[in-house]
Amino acid sequence: MTTSELALESLHATATDIFTQALDACSIESAFDRRIRFEGTTLHRLLPESGGATTLDLKDFKRIAVIAIGKAAPAMLDTLLTRMKRRQGLRGICCSFEIPPNRNWRIRYFEGGHPLPTEGSFAAARATLALLRKARKDTLVIFLISGGASALFDLPLDPEITLEDTMVFHQALIASGAPITEINVVRKHFSAVKGGRLAIAAPESTKISILLPDVPLRSLDTLASGPTSPDHTTVEQAHAILAKYKLLPEFPDSVRAFFERGDLPESPGNKSRLAPFLPRLPWKDNPAAIPRKTDQAALTTEDDAFRNSIFEVLLSSHDLVESARTIAEKLGYHTVVDNSCDDWDYADAAGYLLQRFHALRAEHPHCCLISGGEVTVTLNRTPGAGGRNQQFALACALELNRYPGENILVLSAGSDGIDGNTRAAGAIADPTTVSRAIAYGYKPSEALETFNACPLFTALGDSVVTGPTGHNLRDLRLLISEPAASSQS
Repeated sequence: MTTSELALESLHATATDIFTQALDACSIESAFDRRIRFEGTTLHRLLPESGGATTLDLKDFKRIAVIAIGKAAPAMLDTLLTRMKRRQGLRGICCSFEIPPNRNWRIRYFEGGHPLPTEGSFAAARATLALLRKARKDTLVIFLISGGASALFDLPLDPEITLEDTMVFHQALIASGAPITEINVVRKHFSAVKGGRLAIAAPESTKISILLPDVPLRSLDTLASGPTSPDHTTVEQAHAILAKYKLLPEFPDSVRAFFERGDLPESPGNKSRLAPFLPRLPWKDNPAAIPRKTDQAALTTEDDAFRNSIFEVLLSSHDLVESARTIAEKLGYHTVVDNSCDDWDYADAAGYLLQRFHALRAEHPHCCLISGGEVTVTLNRTPGAGGRNQQFALACALELNRYPGENILVLSAGSDGIDGNTRAAGAIADPTTVSRAIAYGYKPSEALETFNACPLFTALGDSVVTGPTGHNLRDLRLLISEPAASSQS
């Protein structure tokens, strides 16, 4: 093996270590201890930036309901239950992509689907609405919300829309290339459990939402499509997004008819009081479509629901990026953070970050450019095996092919350990990726065009594989440079 090859192999290990150590530094357990502390029956909020009560005495409540949804739901739930000694009157729901082996008998567990909902997603939503409808003033509801819940946990407002049609609806949104903020505007106006409707289901109760966002902090109401947050988006905005991405023709007839109806309900939140937020839809067996006596009664319900709500951010993409920065700096890299390509198309993001990277390493050969957030992929065909991180890495590999002998690489991986429809978190690309792939019989440009990057990176041994991490703090991209090796062994 040449000195250059050894140097690249070492750089691969370094990049992987930075990623995994950054994940380890963002543990849910330590975040709970920094943000929320239990002393006896009292819950203390240690950093209450979001306002609201700084302490809650659990003795003031007859019942406690815990609703944990998202990819990190089991880890968040276990951490909460370990610290919360009061168990009397406690019941709850946990919905994630798998049912954990160790379960609490007070909690009902559901296995939802991701990136497309399943019958388990519907069952969890129905069970949650049923539980919340029983909540009264003497009930404390604790929501544990993490990324992925938009698919894992869903139920259409219109009970006539089937699971199969809902799956096609979600797939069309994912394939549209729209950023997650726009996708979730549409989801909020489709779903019985999004856009603030879980808060409305328990209007009298005190509610605390503990958030592990996979969205920009400026857009927290898009996390899981905002099930407990007042929604400031409107039906008009949802229609504009559907038109922008030409989505209505991609939807099944039932979903298209739903969005085309003249009385499409507004989601609850601070917007025109003329538009009702409860649907004029068949409501038998649909807990979200309870008929109201008057619009004024509905408005009072909305005001009460959000007045009694507290929100706390547990961890975010910022924590992951800053952890990676600290680790890279300790390793001696000149480190720069650039998150400006968040929600960009993957190809545009690759071009921008590589240009920034090459300019940076011209001045600082030993450097690390860090980028957090997510890129988007627009699917114009049935995809192969891959995800946005592997797609981004392969686009970078094609450009890095122009720099043979350089000791540089790009790592792109998801903090949840899952990239698209694969078991990989992401991949690593370097100047030899393209030539090695061709030697193995792969066609990198064709793999990029067909969204089939995973087999190529797997064959090269350059997939980033962590398994499910219990996290979902968005994606991390590392562009690393070291001085090139000049001799051979």
